[in-house]
Parts: sequence; C-alpha cells; structure tokens
Amino acid sequence: VQLVESGGGLVQPGGSLKLSCSASGFTFDDYAIGWFRQAPGMEREGVVCFSSGSGDTYYSDSVKGRFTISTDNAKNTMYLQMNNLKPEDTAVYYCNAQGFGMTYWGKGTLVTVSS
Repeated sequence: VQLVESGGGLVQPGGSLKLSCSASGFTFDDYAIGWFRQAPGMEREGVVCFSSGSGDTYYSDSVKGRFTISTDNAKNTMYLQMNNLKPEDTAVYYCNAQGFGMTYWGKGTLVTVSS
C-alpha cells in the first residue's frame, strides 16, 4: 500500500495549486480519504476529509470555500485544488486514507505561499 503526493511548490499569495495523491495497493472507494498539513513548528492538522460511505465532505474552517477535494477512481488518484492561497497555508501537505482499522499516509509535498 502506498500513497504518493505531488504538485507542491512555491506560489504567490492569491495563487492556486492542485495537489495529487496517487494510491496503489488499495482503492479509495473502501476508505475515508483526506488531506492534512503540517506547518513548521506546528502539529499536523486536518484540512479536508471525505467518506465514500456517507458521501459527506468536511473542510476545516480555515480552507472552506478555497480548497476542494476530488477523486478520479479510474486513476485511483485524489486531488486537492487550492485557490486564493494565503501565506498561512504554507505547510507540508499529506494525503491520508483510513479503513479496515488501518491508516495510510503519504510522505508529503511542500507548499510555500510567499511573495
């Protein structure tokens, strides 16, 4: 089982980035999936999670209206579209999948929002 993030980089405030998370060894349909982030010196925090069972999506208040999670089941890939980025969005972003008593993490991709 493996999760691999990509798409991070340097972006100016107000800009956009789209992160990708490719999964192998399992399919997203059977898991709760989401994105977390960890800023320097801070604890890891949840950004968004999606439950395929309930169909519900939960966004943290800090990203609501700016970030959107999506999936391409044919590619077994999830995405995080991030718009109107702010300096406080600077962090390492991790994708996550939970199910059947297991939790999987990617290694993370760095997003830096700076002028």
